[in-house]
Amino acid sequence: MAEFEDVTYEGRDGVGWITINRPQVLNALRRQTYADLRDAFRIATGDPSIGVMVLTGAGDKAFCSGGDVKTQASRTVHEGREQLRIVMEMGAVMRNSGKPTIAAVNGWCIGAGNELNIMCDLTVASDRAKFGQVGPKVGSVPIFGALQVLPRIVGEKKAREIVFMCQQYTAEEAVTMGLANKAVPHDELYAEVDRWCQVLLDKSPRSLRIAKIFMNHGSDAEYNTYIAGSEMLAMTYGDEENLEGVNAFLEKRPPDYRKFRRA
Repeated sequence: MAEFEDVTYEGRDGVGWITINRPQVLNALRRQTYADLRDAFRIATGDPSIGVMVLTGAGDKAFCSGGDVKTQASRTVHEGREQLRIVMEMGAVMRNSGKPTIAAVNGWCIGAGNELNIMCDLTVASDRAKFGQVGPKVGSVPIFGALQVLPRIVGEKKAREIVFMCQQYTAEEAVTMGLANKAVPHDELYAEVDRWCQVLLDKSPRSLRIAKIFMNHGSDAEYNTYIAGSEMLAMTYGDEENLEGVNAFLEKRPPDYRKFRRA
């Protein structure tokens, strides 16, 4: 088993199990988490005995609650660029691995957590799971998948609703809109995920690789938007409007974005 700071990895019976291991903050993502995820996916990708990768979150409450807002409070433009570079590297490994990736969503799947879900090929969710984006609520923008791939999954109008309105959706609603494949009782989640893994392991790995690469082809054409989006988002870090969302979250109060529209 590889050792990481924010993630655990175990390759077992043909499946690479990758777990975000920060349950004390609902598996929120910081720079170290992204780096650990990138490296764990690299290990699974490079191991010929691994045929399927599973991404989940530690504990009983969250798959991933999104970016760690506490670290965003002091983030500079330079630090933002460095973090987003690592995020891009992680996404490239997930997308280009040639191996199916399943999101086992065991709870909150919010913000950047939902973008991780979007980056996975398949999603099995606990009936306790909640999905959604929060970017405009906390002074950010979901440039890593939600703006590019989400419209392809749920349609343009629904994607704009999810990104603009920052509402939350149940596992059943996620299945209905195509954001998840199946919802199961909470205590049956990992047994169901393992069943899906076994089905995939019985399929031709070459055929699965070709199918994944071809299915990614259309949205891969939007790769340049990730680069431009990362640069634009990084330039917002630390300014007044960005910090209004961050500080409001930390102070547990509603943000006042209306002041930015006043003459």
